[in-house]
Amino acid sequence: MSVQDYTSRLSDPASRKMGTFSYLPEMDDAQIRKQVEWIVKHGWNPAVEHTEPEHATSNYWYMWKLPMFGETDVDAILAEIKACAEANPGNHVRLIGYNNFTQSQGANMVVVRGKMV
Repeated sequence: MSVQDYTSRLSDPASRKMGTFSYLPEMDDAQIRKQVEWIVKHGWNPAVEHTEPEHATSNYWYMWKLPMFGETDVDAILAEIKACAEANPGNHVRLIGYNNFTQSQGANMVVVRGKMV
């Protein structure tokens, strides 16, 4: 068995990877819902961030509103993801799950992949 090489180059922004899930096919709505449910089930605080595809490797993404502290309504979280994507067409949108115990990001995944212009 050989390891597959994923070509990713700084000169080709479309090839850049953004974490573990970015090596998988794009998630559909049902898969995104399951990720949100998992975050809520574990009592983590969800947040939504976005950025232009050309800035995806930056440490700083724009925060969409404030983190949703204590939010347990999966549909409300999904609605914020959708609203962020609609307000920022072409941007990558990622879902964050803040772990209260470790006071760090426990989950971080791109749920909407923007297109390079």
